[in-house]
Amino acid sequence: MNLRTYGWLIGLFLIGLLAGCQNVEPADVTAAATAVAQSIPATHTPTAVPPTAVPTTPEPTATPNAIATALAQDAATRAAGPTRPPTATPKPIPTLDPTVDRWWNDAVFYEVFVRSFQDSDGDGVGDINGLIERLDYLQELGVNALWLMPIMESPSYHGYDVVDYYKVDEEYGTAEDFRRLMEEAHARDMRVVVDLVINHTGLDHPWFQAANSGDPAYRDWYVWTDPAPTYLGPWGQKVWYPGQDENYYAVFWSGMPDLNLANPEVTEQIYDVTRFWLEDMGVDGFRMDAVRHLIENGAAQENTPDTHAWLQAYHAYYKSINPDAFTVGETWTDTQNAARYAVDENDIAFEFNLAEAYVRAAGSPIASDIELAKLVDATWPTNQFGVFLTNHDQNRVMSVLQDTTKAKQAAALLLTSPGVPFLYYGEEIGMTGTKPDEDIRLPMQWTSDDPNVGFTTGTPWRAPAADYPEVSVALQDDDPDSLLNHYRTLIHLRRNHEALREGDWMLVEAGSNRLYAFLRYTENEVILVLFNLNPNPVLAEDYSLELAEGPLSGAVTAVTLFGPEVTTAPTINEAGGFSGYTPLPEIPGQSVTIIHLSSE
Repeated sequence: MNLRTYGWLIGLFLIGLLAGCQNVEPADVTAAATAVAQSIPATHTPTAVPPTAVPTTPEPTATPNAIATALAQDAATRAAGPTRPPTATPKPIPTLDPTVDRWWNDAVFYEVFVRSFQDSDGDGVGDINGLIERLDYLQELGVNALWLMPIMESPSYHGYDVVDYYKVDEEYGTAEDFRRLMEEAHARDMRVVVDLVINHTGLDHPWFQAANSGDPAYRDWYVWTDPAPTYLGPWGQKVWYPGQDENYYAVFWSGMPDLNLANPEVTEQIYDVTRFWLEDMGVDGFRMDAVRHLIENGAAQENTPDTHAWLQAYHAYYKSINPDAFTVGETWTDTQNAARYAVDENDIAFEFNLAEAYVRAAGSPIASDIELAKLVDATWPTNQFGVFLTNHDQNRVMSVLQDTTKAKQAAALLLTSPGVPFLYYGEEIGMTGTKPDEDIRLPMQWTSDDPNVGFTTGTPWRAPAADYPEVSVALQDDDPDSLLNHYRTLIHLRRNHEALREGDWMLVEAGSNRLYAFLRYTENEVILVLFNLNPNPVLAEDYSLELAEGPLSGAVTAVTLFGPEVTTAPTINEAGGFSGYTPLPEIPGQSVTIIHLSSE
């Protein structure tokens, strides 16, 4: 097994310090890495890698659905915290630099599985040109940032087993097609980030083929040992698999061997991939896959100090290329650990626990499931986390809630709360789907009068969901009460009000366990959001909004932005709060009311 040297760890911190200033050039960062490693080649192109003979590679011992199984198990067990004891004092949660312009706090992201979004050429597979055709729909929806699931060359349908980081998968199109997508998106003021999978590659990647054949130039690019250790992975899974002469490490699946990011040569190559996509392809950033697993330390396979150090240096590197570049880390872990990946490692990281709490709360008659919001607010740097309802690794939200009214509640929780919201494609129309993973990544349902749902003129790569006659964009487009128009309204409301985009959060006591209320506020704006999570109405005598202190002062007016018309405004006390406030004589069941509070 490869040793993780403290010298390399110290080197990574030095790289971060050297690159921390925005005027540092990428070449300076590379030079620092070279100096630390003392052996990094000046250049390294992936096309020079393939060995002279293709070695025999091990057969996968699990299907790609093992990835989904592992992640589902992880979701069920991560509440207990890390499975291995920490090897060092946890990294403190960083503070925010107020001088940095964080464009992502003004963004509403839309996650696209290109294979399933729109087919432009009739081959049954969605593609980049098809996505371009649908940009106007996304613009009307109100989203202003896209996250594309893996588009780099891969032998699988999902793309998380990359075999060429420098090539767009030919099923999706060409480099020229992608550059045109960037032009068209930017013309609509949309940012685009792509999945960057650097924890592992596919078995067929030339790097692994060379490493598995014993090529000394690439052997140390992956993690090897013989005999295989007896320990299991973070969620009790097998992680060591037989290669040609030793066992290789693969945390998610035998078909995706882990890269050895403790090797400076591998880091140098990842830096080059990053530069290529930022400069040559023009992307605005990356969704960083599996970031808590990047560097293992024996049985400690998640959240290691080495991983945090590597990400800090990487953050300095990509900011040296483009200070405006953005990353969001996939941190499927507890709130306290996830928050440590934000700001100086990834710009933001995903808050999985809160995402699940939103879905539970939308399906619950009481507000207790949303108590986690207080922990999230106390833990994360303000708004520097990504939140969603479900994503490509989870059963779709409509399949969980099975009710349009509850789905509307979930959408409102997502789009009025702190953090950076991410929508999964089709969520806005209530697409359904449960595991296996292929069935939560089905073709987008554009129409209901065609078995191919307007997705393709050919045979779709996978049949659309059976409910397409009742669920489609076409059916909901002109219906003011539809889920689609509910999303449109809330997205545009969020984008039009800075308090909802980037404001602070403050819990308001509601005096009823059916209600959930909070303020979003900036120096310029205060908004009160009031949810009734119960199907029954709440009368004025059964609730009272209380805020001991807050951002308000003087005489205040109250105007409804969404929901029932407000009848009264609060009387503000000397501390800026209020007491005994009942803005509505009756709060309808399963409703959200958004109220703009302003000084007269």
